[in-house]
Amino acid sequence: MNESEPVSGDAWPRLRTAEWTATRDTLHMWLQIVGKIRMAHAPMVNHWWQTTLYVTPRGLSTSSIPYRNSVFDIEFDFFEHRLHIRASDGRSRSVPLVAQPVAEFYTRTLGALDELGIATRIHGTPNEVDPAIPFAQDREHDSYDAEAAHLFWRQLVQAQRVLQVFRADFLGKVGPVHFFWGAMDLACTRFSGRTAPPHPGGIPNCPDRVMTEAYSHELSSCGFWPGGGDEGAFYSYVYPGLDGFGEAPVRPDAAHYSAELGEFVLPYEAVRTAADPDTELLQFLHSTYEAAARLGAWDRDTLERRPDAR
Repeated sequence: MNESEPVSGDAWPRLRTAEWTATRDTLHMWLQIVGKIRMAHAPMVNHWWQTTLYVTPRGLSTSSIPYRNSVFDIEFDFFEHRLHIRASDGRSRSVPLVAQPVAEFYTRTLGALDELGIATRIHGTPNEVDPAIPFAQDREHDSYDAEAAHLFWRQLVQAQRVLQVFRADFLGKVGPVHFFWGAMDLACTRFSGRTAPPHPGGIPNCPDRVMTEAYSHELSSCGFWPGGGDEGAFYSYVYPGLDGFGEAPVRPDAAHYSAELGEFVLPYEAVRTAADPDTELLQFLHSTYEAAARLGAWDRDTLERRPDAR
């Protein structure tokens, strides 16, 4: 297929939220454990970018994590359904991705690190969820539907592709397209270059200082969240909030503003079933950003790539 040709909707999988909620919630806790391992070893980067995961051709990965005079990585492989831990000395370990309590996955994963000589201590309680059951005690979340996990990864592959295209149009400070394990969402964030008022915090089981760092500068953020709507949802929001943002005209017609969430939402299924899913999603990403940049008086001439320079 020529790269300029639209990607058909067949590439965008159907995954009903209600059909994999138990697996999603268990996987969320596993992702938090692995994300916290990266956070325990990686040096601090603005907005906590050193803690995120990345979509790969097989799943989700930490990328290389420094450890003493070496590196290691951890990858969720949604083909083999194993968690691979690979060290730069050539040694590796793996943990099966099967139905098992979070407590068992936690013990197995930290044990695999110990076998590789990678001493690791993490904060053993999940963030941004309520209730927050300590990983070592969590025997409530124990589901794993391999097919659903694979379909979720395929959703992320499609979302990541289009978000990368959207990201490329911005010359200013912009985050990578990366997966935040706290809220379990794939995100891309553009910044105006100006500082923002301190975030009020109040996120469940998450220190306020985390939000203060994450939202230290004015931003327009978009991404995909598997917990919204019948099949997940794309979102777009601004920080700090802007008068008139929720009333701004955005595309496509299926998009709407959620006052409860404080963000624009586009149902995943509206993209999946569109004649040209990529264009449908790009309309949403561009129009919501344009509303944020216009209402926030961003220096667009400096921050944006000219169409003739693409």
